[in-house]
Amino acid sequence: MTLSQKPFPEFLKDFEKTLAHLFHDHADINKLSLVRGLPADILSGIMAKNPLSVAIPSDFGGRGSIVKECLGILSAASYESLSLSLTFGINIALFLEPVSKYADEAVKKEIFDRFLKEANMGGLMITEPNYGSDALNMKTANRETENGYQIKGQKHWQGLTGMADYWLIASRKELANGELARDIDFFICDISKDKQKIVVEELFDNPGLYLIPYGLNTVDIEVPKNYRLQPESTGIKMMLDILHRSRLQFPGMGMGFIKRMLDEAIKQCTNRIVGTSNLLALDGVQFQLARIQTAFTIASAMCAKSSKISGIAYDLATEGIQANTMKAVVTDLMQESAQLLVQLSGASGYKTTHIGGRGIMDSRPFQIFEGSNEMLYAQIADMVLRMMKKQKQTSFFDFLKDFGLTAESSTHFKKDLSFSINGSLSQRKLVDLGKIIARIVCVGYVIELEQNGFRKDLVNNCIVMVQQEVAGLMSAFHFENTVNVIEDYNSNSLWMDFA
Repeated sequence: MTLSQKPFPEFLKDFEKTLAHLFHDHADINKLSLVRGLPADILSGIMAKNPLSVAIPSDFGGRGSIVKECLGILSAASYESLSLSLTFGINIALFLEPVSKYADEAVKKEIFDRFLKEANMGGLMITEPNYGSDALNMKTANRETENGYQIKGQKHWQGLTGMADYWLIASRKELANGELARDIDFFICDISKDKQKIVVEELFDNPGLYLIPYGLNTVDIEVPKNYRLQPESTGIKMMLDILHRSRLQFPGMGMGFIKRMLDEAIKQCTNRIVGTSNLLALDGVQFQLARIQTAFTIASAMCAKSSKISGIAYDLATEGIQANTMKAVVTDLMQESAQLLVQLSGASGYKTTHIGGRGIMDSRPFQIFEGSNEMLYAQIADMVLRMMKKQKQTSFFDFLKDFGLTAESSTHFKKDLSFSINGSLSQRKLVDLGKIIARIVCVGYVIELEQNGFRKDLVNNCIVMVQQEVAGLMSAFHFENTVNVIEDYNSNSLWMDFA
């Protein structure tokens, strides 16, 4: 039976068993996670199961690039190791799916064969030392040559630095006058080929995600003409489609991680005896556990929704609200769930060998990379305000009840949402408003999941918990705070002078 023929539940169960054996019987994941990089025997054992086949089209021997299967693999991996899941996420969303959708047909077979038969990996290079989220001003340049394209520049903070066999490299065309074009081009780089070697200048000492190498890369390569990705319209829209698809698949990485936090927290509170009963008897503990369980419910709903809308057949360039919502909310929930588990675990949770303590550091960068959450929330609010302005609508609730993503969920928040927005908002207010909108969108996903048969008690609990969170966010939104930092604060501010 080939990979593409094996039923996915069977394929996934076999993969989960392999991870459990490699991380708990063959080795100790708690100790492995403190070492830079994944030992070769562990990695080869994992890759022998061909987990990345889920993102390879069936015409090339893969399982067909079915989003549900991709998210299932990401979730299974993140239950055991968030680093491993991110490794797969980089390969799937930032290399294999873009290649499947935009690469020249003539280059696909060799790439997919090497992934299936030689356990190759690929990543994406966009971020530059002086241009983080400001990707449109990147300075990496490309120019056409007789044999292809020459690409020069520097990139940093690429996951799988020095480890990937392939890269997608973003750059801008060098114009005749020496300036760089506004549009973005993407090129495939195969480091096994002459003139395509990436020089790793430095490996970074990232404090979490130890298994993934990050670093500074110097690019000075020449690639064939057919290694350029072919956008359907513009390169910028292609980049948005790629990044939005990646953000829409973050819930897969969050799902397994949050479930692990929940399982560990329930086990800890069941077994930990305080006085005459366990921790579950404490009301405050019940609230903390309910927070993690709400995260589990929201992540489940996101995965179900993403499975329907984020396949490579769809153009996601205009799906900014949904992409930003899923990425920002699920990564906030990942970090909160890890923090809550550590709190519930007491002193034992404050260890790097503890899944919660390690989870705090491993999940923290998820709130930063691929767009910091504050930036994404501000963008969500800005997109909604632009739509309201276009419709000449000032009532926030009236807009949300007629907006597709919030039509059903907004009624659960009517009391808090019944106010008007007139004029522009400060950036800090946009962030607050974006958080509110994103959580209401997520409740819409949860309601949709319930309609498909998901258990009602988890849904009801989730809605109540999000209602409380939105009420708190609304309070922050309405509170007037224009305080700015006092840069020369050292003058007349030493407490010892006044004691």
